[in-house]
Amino acid sequence: METAKRLDDIGEYYFSQKLREIDEMNKAGKQVINLGIGSPDMPPHPDVIKTLHEEALKPNQHGYQNYKGSPVLRNAISKWYKKWYDVEVNADTEILPLIGSKEGIMHICMTYINEGDVVLIPNPGYPTYRAAAKIAGGKIIEYTLKEENNWFPDFKELENFFSSPTGGGREGALMFVNYPQMPTGKLPTKELFIQLIAFAKKHNILIVHDNPYSFILNDTPISLLGVDGAKDVVIELNSISKSHNMAGWRIGMLVGAKERIDDVLRFKSNMDSGMFLPMQLAAAKALELGKDWYNEVNKVYRVRREKVFELLKLLNCSFDKNQAGLFVWASAPSDSKQNSKLLKSSKVSPTWGDLEGAGYELSDKILQESNVFITPGGIFGSAGNKYVRVSLCATEQKIEEAIQRIKSSK
Repeated sequence: METAKRLDDIGEYYFSQKLREIDEMNKAGKQVINLGIGSPDMPPHPDVIKTLHEEALKPNQHGYQNYKGSPVLRNAISKWYKKWYDVEVNADTEILPLIGSKEGIMHICMTYINEGDVVLIPNPGYPTYRAAAKIAGGKIIEYTLKEENNWFPDFKELENFFSSPTGGGREGALMFVNYPQMPTGKLPTKELFIQLIAFAKKHNILIVHDNPYSFILNDTPISLLGVDGAKDVVIELNSISKSHNMAGWRIGMLVGAKERIDDVLRFKSNMDSGMFLPMQLAAAKALELGKDWYNEVNKVYRVRREKVFELLKLLNCSFDKNQAGLFVWASAPSDSKQNSKLLKSSKVSPTWGDLEGAGYELSDKILQESNVFITPGGIFGSAGNKYVRVSLCATEQKIEEAIQRIKSSK
């Protein structure tokens, strides 16, 4: 039996494939230092783990759960949004807990996208936006983010799309937005968010704002829902994976107007069930943590970031020091002579660009010569081809070891 046509242009997720390659290198004794993936290596707060343990010991906590999540978790999310973002959300009607926000991307696409509907995707941007929209049957339109424009959308270019009979010629679309932006680490401004809301209202666009990085190396987290009138045109995805070191727990949230939550629930409730209750209660405990928690987490990341800056300087990369999130985004030197052979023989997603450019070359070069893996920026779209991304989810000692390996191979 052949695979469904909806998968024709969908390749295996880049990191799924790359980790197998790294695993084979490790089996051969290479001991690769992986600075590519943003999986927090620090544990959650002890009180969070204690709550999970205590609740899991209770004999009545192991059954099926409410599809809308525990009221305890929804109330914790509501209070968290008010405390940190100054956004009022109704715990009963405007919040939907998710088994990770990545799940929510697919749920939203399957809820709102019909065959041929326009979906605006940032380039560079998280590859799952494109994959989920494509699977749902959407017509992908990239909007390019450029360093000279502060990695913000070019609204003039977007206006031209909607006004052109050949480009768009119609109103209505789904638009993925992500600030602090991944992979570039660019922080948003209130002015950008106001402009996005005005643009969405003008063209009947539903904005999906993906907001998992707002607490990492950022002292002023903001939500797109904080703009007046945002609930009319915005649904926001959020997560405790990065902010609370709980990536493997798979706990996220969708926040928006009641009508949007009800829409997505129609799809979600047919695809999965509520998550394990002790995990929800532990997540609620995590959301109650104060500023000291975020400060301590960011203290570690700031030290690591300085070491990554040192590594990138060694590689002759240029970068902005004012980045948020779990990574450092940097422009690779353009004088590399090496032709990247990265995954040339594999079926890959078109979102990875053309597998050429300085970013791919540099990534491939230091993996082969130094047994250090950093991510080529082109996997996030063609606009990232000359960039690389380095994760902060490795100890200071590991980053230092990577630096010494690269020095030794020069």
